[in-house]
Amino acid sequence: MSDQPARTPIQAVKGTKDILPAEVRAWQAVEAVAKALFELYGYREIRTPILEATELFEKGTGETSDIVTKEMYTFTDKGGRSVTLRPEYTPSVARAVIEHRLHLEARPLRFYFIGPMFRYDKPQKGRFRQFHQIDIEVFNEPDPACDAEIVEMADTLLRRLNVKGTEILVNSVGCSECRPSYLAELKTHAARVKDKLCPDCRRKTETNPLRIFDCKVESCRALAEGFPGILDFLCLECRDHFSRFRACLDQYGIKYRVEPRLVRGIDYYTKTAFEIITGHEGAQNAILGGGRYDDLMKQFGGPDIGGIGFAMGVERLISVVRLDDPKEKILYLAWMGEEAKRAAMDLARFFRNHSIECLVEFKERSLKNQMGRANKLEAAWTAIIGEDEIRTGKYQLKNMSTGGQREADRDEIAAIIKGA
Repeated sequence: MSDQPARTPIQAVKGTKDILPAEVRAWQAVEAVAKALFELYGYREIRTPILEATELFEKGTGETSDIVTKEMYTFTDKGGRSVTLRPEYTPSVARAVIEHRLHLEARPLRFYFIGPMFRYDKPQKGRFRQFHQIDIEVFNEPDPACDAEIVEMADTLLRRLNVKGTEILVNSVGCSECRPSYLAELKTHAARVKDKLCPDCRRKTETNPLRIFDCKVESCRALAEGFPGILDFLCLECRDHFSRFRACLDQYGIKYRVEPRLVRGIDYYTKTAFEIITGHEGAQNAILGGGRYDDLMKQFGGPDIGGIGFAMGVERLISVVRLDDPKEKILYLAWMGEEAKRAAMDLARFFRNHSIECLVEFKERSLKNQMGRANKLEAAWTAIIGEDEIRTGKYQLKNMSTGGQREADRDEIAAIIKGA
């Protein structure tokens, strides 16, 4: 026996997880539905780097937001630059639009993205430190009809994914003209109950009292219920925008609830804010959220074009979708002997060239064991290749779900599988 101590296997970093092949099918199905739907609305995919300058998120997401103050993965690289693993996507897209002058092109500024984000958050059910988001962003479309179309698109996506029990919440968070007076009033009310708030919310009473509405501590949430709502403080422009936004939702026939304390967790939002919630996740029930950010591009030194978008966590979405289990479509080639193995290799290439998923395993097994393997792998079809099959060019094709078996050449097999 060796005297060497057993090595502890290296495991995934806390707050991250492997997405294994058995799960990936569900992810692919959800992503395919989302991409197809977004393309129908004129959106096009954009991909930006995972690493960005830290300043991008401090300036865009907001220095007082929880994301920036508590949750960002920030470090100094070997060149002495402060860089951050992106915690959200909107600032990255805004930067890309400005850097590549996309606003000067004729194409609509409508983008979607699916990929990983990083936040140093306490790991809990449905939340990870590396998580994934489906994200859409629109620029230079200030009409509230665009806001309503985005909500309608989000609602359509959830219905196509068969997500049940959803509710749409909407609000206006005002603008730089009307929000300061509301913040002053909110700060006054928060100061009266400051001693009853959690330590984090006490800090927020001075930095940004809007963030108190985001607190997950029940006692803070109860106190916040007594705070004034922002709708009474809106300027005429914001009031008109919110009214027309709701009228467009009514035109779509979309049911919603006005929630005056819905503020979202990021500083750049203006006017429209919305969430879609579901009862599946308990207190952490927001499945999708977004809103308008008309000042963000100017803050980055770009053109004065507003934006709006939403993001949804893929992990949380996967937990509530109701899709049929995807069935394997693989044709398994069972071979007997070296000559049959070579024939199987040629056949596999033929079927793959005809867009048929095909699997050849090169470990020598008995025919019985290979049929057992095909069953275990949930193959849809199995073709048997032996000396007689090589000589005649006819193969025994078995439908693994019905047990039916027939003789067919490779062209007939391809036609049968495609027809099925």
